[in-house]
Amino acid sequence: MKYLVFHLVFTLPLFGVLTLLCLRKEVFEDGYPPLGVGVVTVIALVYTTPWDSYMIKSGVWRYGDGVVTARLVEVPLGEYMFFVVQPLIAGFWLYVVLKSTEGRSAGAWTTRWMLAAAGIGVAAVGWWLTRSEPTFYIGMILVWAGPPLALQWAYGGHYLVRNARALAAGVVPPTVYLASVDRFAIENSLWIISERFTTGVGVLGLPVEEGAFFLVTNLLVVQGVMLFRWTLDEWRVWVDEYDPLTRLAGLGP
Repeated sequence: MKYLVFHLVFTLPLFGVLTLLCLRKEVFEDGYPPLGVGVVTVIALVYTTPWDSYMIKSGVWRYGDGVVTARLVEVPLGEYMFFVVQPLIAGFWLYVVLKSTEGRSAGAWTTRWMLAAAGIGVAAVGWWLTRSEPTFYIGMILVWAGPPLALQWAYGGHYLVRNARALAAGVVPPTVYLASVDRFAIENSLWIISERFTTGVGVLGLPVEEGAFFLVTNLLVVQGVMLFRWTLDEWRVWVDEYDPLTRLAGLGP
């Protein structure tokens, strides 16, 4: 099976189903266009590409014979498609979840600073793990994920904690699904994970590093979309409060 065929079987149909589900449930009719999903997808593509290229060059994983059709900067075109379609799947699934979930206001601001420190700690632990070959892969995942986690948590960690149930509902299903199809790909040698740079620990046949990767990537996507929507909410509240004050002061029309 070629990488592009893998997408035709496992990712693109799911994205199509979620798109139709979003349209059917009219999840974009509440004033929240999927612009946040698009923004997060672009960020994911730009931020992930150099990391992925480095990991391939380092030999952390390779591809089976005939799987890759073409490459750009060492990265297969099918991989770029993953960078795009995964955020779209996770983002659209989140919209379905939030359609039936009532959002809660942000909690105490001190929470976000504690979480931001935790994000920095994730990157620091990852850097330490990269010094050993068996933990190199998991370490590089944490090094890559730590900075954006710290930024997201510093900006709106207090809001994410208050909406932890919606966050979990948005993260867990796409993580389980993508990890499952990743296991299929590994078992069928679409891509081969290096034993040299992994711990050898697996969960239901899936290397723990692969499961960690899909968990943190979906977490970053879902948090990004939730924070985008929250920012729009805060902006609308500010505009609603500011406009009457402007009129009262005689500064507005």
